[in-house]
Amino acid sequence: QVQLVESGGGSVQAGGSLRLSCAAPESFIKYYCMAWFRQAPGKEREVIVVDTVGSRSYADSVKGRFTASRDNVERTLYLQMNALKPEDTARYYCAADSLCYDSATMSRRGRAAFRYWGQGTQVTVSS
Repeated sequence: QVQLVESGGGSVQAGGSLRLSCAAPESFIKYYCMAWFRQAPGKEREVIVVDTVGSRSYADSVKGRFTASRDNVERTLYLQMNALKPEDTARYYCAADSLCYDSATMSRRGRAAFRYWGQGTQVTVSS
């Protein structure tokens, strides 16, 4: 049973920052395509960043504010979120898959491109 475990969510005021973490198996962090998705109530789950080890692709809605990174030693995928807005309120999910294309292709395929998922962590941004 593969486990991706997200943490770091919480409540923050607009303009604030949070850092999400996704603990993953070592092989995932080193070799797999990984991504962060989010899902707001009543909306589809959307991809916000795809990390293919060699490249990253960000959704326009978070570009310049969010940064994904990997730490092989900690076996963790991070998402640094700055300048948060109320519209960033959602449940955030970590995802991974061994079958990787370029980050743009993975982004276009969305949920279908990833077989492994965490349970998510809630982020709430108040105005």
